[in-house]
Amino acid sequence: MRAHTKLSNMSSKRGAALAAAALIAVLLIGANALPSAAQEPPPPPISTELLTGRATFTADVGLKLKNTPDGEATEVAKAKDASRTVVARITVQPGAQFPWHTHPGPVVVNVAQGQLSYIGAEDCVEHEYPAGTAFIDAGGDHVHTAINRTDSPTVVVATFFAAPEQGPLTIPVAAPADCQI
Repeated sequence: MRAHTKLSNMSSKRGAALAAAALIAVLLIGANALPSAAQEPPPPPISTELLTGRATFTADVGLKLKNTPDGEATEVAKAKDASRTVVARITVQPGAQFPWHTHPGPVVVNVAQGQLSYIGAEDCVEHEYPAGTAFIDAGGDHVHTAINRTDSPTVVVATFFAAPEQGPLTIPVAAPADCQI
């Protein structure tokens, strides 16, 4: 009987040790098997990477761009002194919206990936720009916003003209009261 009790105690201890080892192994494997997204913070809704410094033309440069969207009036984007430029890659996550804003001067925007919905405050009409298209943002007093309404990131490359020597490339403004987007 003693031998049986001794074997029973040893089996219980061995079983408990095996169970504890198995639990530790599961916890370690589980911790290492979590997707990397769970371990890294999500990307910001909108991120900007400057691709160039703020460059200056060596001569006086004025800029005038004419844009006539299908069936619409011609828009003219001007900058009397467009001599300072900067190029940026802007990544817009799904569902992210730029705050309403304008720019000191014109901006040429190339959509490199995804699709961007662009809305001007003057008419609140939404214009869709898919990858491979470009558009002109007049800057100055042209107030607008843009939204990524897709399920994947949108990437644009923007060339800013008449960029300030330093500081932000956008000028925040209040949302227009009559634009529901």
